[in-house]
Order: sequence, then C-alpha cells, then structure tokens
Amino acid sequence: MTEDAQTDLLSVDLAMIQRMIPHRYPFLFIDKVRDIKVGESAVGIKNVTYNEPHFQGHFPAKPIMPGVTIIEAMAQTSAVLVSQTLDLIDKNPLVYFMTMDKGRFRAMVVPGDVLELHVRVIRGRGKIWKFWGEGRVEGNVVAEAEYTAMIDLPKGVL
Repeated sequence: MTEDAQTDLLSVDLAMIQRMIPHRYPFLFIDKVRDIKVGESAVGIKNVTYNEPHFQGHFPAKPIMPGVTIIEAMAQTSAVLVSQTLDLIDKNPLVYFMTMDKGRFRAMVVPGDVLELHVRVIRGRGKIWKFWGEGRVEGNVVAEAEYTAMIDLPKGVL
C-alpha cells in the first residue's frame, strides 16, 4: 500500500480488520474502525448485541458488557491503527498488552448500545506503542484507560 493510500484510508470494515489483526470470534470485539488518522488516532465501532458469549454469564438477568472487554476493544482499535500506520496488512502481526493504567469505568454498556472506541497515540516507536482510549456511548464516556502494547512481527517484516 502506498503512503498516499494509507493517508486516504479513513475507515476499515470487518474483512479488512481481519487482515490487520489476529483476533477472531468470539474474541474480536470491533465491527469497524473509522476516522483513522495514520500514526495519530482512530475510532472503533462495536455494536453491542445480546447474543455475545459474555452475556451468558455477565449477567443473564441484567446483561452488562464486561469492563475488561471494553478495554480489549480499545486495544483492538489501537492495533488496527498501528497496522495501518506501519503497513502491516496481511503480515500477521500479534499484539500483546504490556500495561494498563488509569482505567476507569463510568457507566454500563448494554445490548443495543453502539460503543465508540476513541483511541489516540501517546507514543509510538517501532514495536512499543502507548495509547489513551475512551469508550463512549451516545457521546458519554463509559470507560477510559492508558495502555501500552507490543507489536510482534515475523522476522524481517519491520
């Protein structure tokens, strides 16, 4: 992909996400990523539905999306941003959480919500990247965190 194509790509659908990160059902928690600013920020979209596996036990009478799942969705959005930034499409990168700080959960996320995952790069160099993320529903912040991840690539890719 050329540099101009990277800059012009403002959103990616589920098929492209699967070419960018290794996550698959039932652990893929984003449906699309939009507003990609290469090397800077992106917005992931998660359409929360009752038929997701975690709602079987969290909680059957009052389904609430687990906070750790919201943070994971932020991280997956960040991984798509890094994949686009470093041109890692179809290069099978693995992404590992290293740290999470300043995590806060402010409101419940329930089936029927559209969860927007606003992420921005704090620092990105080579394989280690640090981000700030916010989960929002209808413009209200429901979760936030600062986190660091490592991109692991097959030899010779970066």
